[in-house]
Formats: sequence, C-alpha cells, structure tokens
Amino acid sequence: MITVHHLDNSRSQRILWLLEELGLTYEVKKYKRDKRMLAPAELKAVHPLGKAPVITDGLRTIAETGAIIDYLVTTYGAGKLIPPAGTEDRFSYTYWMYYSEGSAMTPLLLKLITTQIRKRTPLILLPVASGIANSIDKSLVTPNLKANVDFWEQALNKAPWFAGAEFSAADIMMSFPIEAASTRKLAQDKPAIEAWLKAIHARPAYQAALKRGGPYAYA
Repeated sequence: MITVHHLDNSRSQRILWLLEELGLTYEVKKYKRDKRMLAPAELKAVHPLGKAPVITDGLRTIAETGAIIDYLVTTYGAGKLIPPAGTEDRFSYTYWMYYSEGSAMTPLLLKLITTQIRKRTPLILLPVASGIANSIDKSLVTPNLKANVDFWEQALNKAPWFAGAEFSAADIMMSFPIEAASTRKLAQDKPAIEAWLKAIHARPAYQAALKRGGPYAYA
C-alpha cells in the first residue's frame, strides 16, 4: 500500500493529484506545520530530512517530488502521463520536470524569504531589514520572477500543456510554482497561464486530491 506523508499546504499535494490521475489506491497520513510554519519533528521518523513530500511503498521510502513522480509513473503508470520515449514531447516533459523544482522555484523561495524578513523582524530593526529585503526584491527576485512567468506564458502559447498536446506529469510538477505565483498576483494578465490553471482545476483528479489532502493555500 502506498502511503503519502502529507504536510498541509505543501508540494505533497501534487503527489495526491498524481495518484488520483493514475487511479491508484493509497493512504494519507497528515501532518500539520508548527507555529513557525515548519514541518513537525514526526516527519523525521519517516525520512531523515523531515520534509514533505515523502511516500512509503512497502519497504521503500521515497522523497523529493520529482523522484516520487518518476517512481509512480514508471512503476504504476503503464505509459500514462508520460510521452513516448524519443519524441519531442518527451524531451519537453523531461525539461519541465527538472525545471519546476530548479529555475522556477528559486525566485519564489527568495520572494518567500524577503516577505518573511518583513513580517518577522522586530519593529526597531524593521526599517533596515525592509530596506535590505526591498533591495533584494528589486535587483534579483522581481526580474527573475518576471522572466520565468513570461517563459511559462510563451510555452503555453505554443501548446495547451507543458509536454505538448496531452496532459502529463510535467503539468502536475509545474502546478506548484505556477499556482504559487498566481496566488501572489505575479502572473496577472497572462491568458495562456490563466487558461492552463482553469484546465487543471477542472480535472476530477485535481478536485479529488484536494478532498483527500484538505484545504490548500499558498502563504
């Protein structure tokens, strides 16, 4: 039996969605973030890093979203949600699978850090801390976010899905950075992105995963 160790408001939501798309039976063990919005210590009993997502399948423990998705698609997918080997769509699929947790997430994480600096700095130090955070946003974060959002829009103007004409696990991988950007009003006035978001939200498996995982919000 596959068990998803699911942390609220986290990347593990994508794993629930994938399992629903594949029609697999699974269990969900839920964990709540602490007051600092960090994963609880109990997750370290599952994996040494104590982070989500992580799944257990028999004697196997698998962490990292990309590795989990690759494992589930290749082990249980029977050719679903992955383009045929040797095709251009497969090349695109592989690119977006790696890109989503690399280039796409880096500026979003930096944005989260600068936001937390402003929220958590003591009042007496806030003017200096805010100045530093604003400088990082202006010189590094905002330009990189804009470049990535424009890149997504260009890709989705060429095809309805990230790996071409068919929905694939690459779209599941890309959902986290794009939804995070959209929630933070960083992907406004992008018709192709908006159409893609509407399409994934309408998928029955996406909706079923939300019911299993619980309410989902980006901080």
